[in-house]
Amino acid sequence: QVQLVESGGGFVQPGGSLRLSCVASGSIFSIVAMSWYRQTPGKERELVATVASGGDTVYLDSVKGRFTISRDAAKNTVSLQMNSLKPEDTAAYYCYGDLLVRTNYGGSRKAFWGQGTQVTVSS
Repeated sequence: QVQLVESGGGFVQPGGSLRLSCVASGSIFSIVAMSWYRQTPGKERELVATVASGGDTVYLDSVKGRFTISRDAAKNTVSLQMNSLKPEDTAAYYCYGDLLVRTNYGGSRKAFWGQGTQVTVSS
């Protein structure tokens, strides 16, 4: 099936920047939307940003103006540029793909999660 591979997490001081990337591979017919979620221990996983196939984007209020989601449809990739990072941004970040997977009849809509990449913001 489809595999989402994430990279770019790490350690950074407050005010620093990181860029996360996610590459989707497999029997993909088309992409409906791709997103980034994050989760910390004891909290529910929350949507950070989404980019739809038409280019529309949605951001969590607390990251607006600091994070930017972008896509390269030809390469089935999505990135999250994170600037002005704060300690409260510390979390495991997950790539999420809302995809149409190829079938004998065209496509079947399915969702896939990446394995997660840790972002730690601390002085």
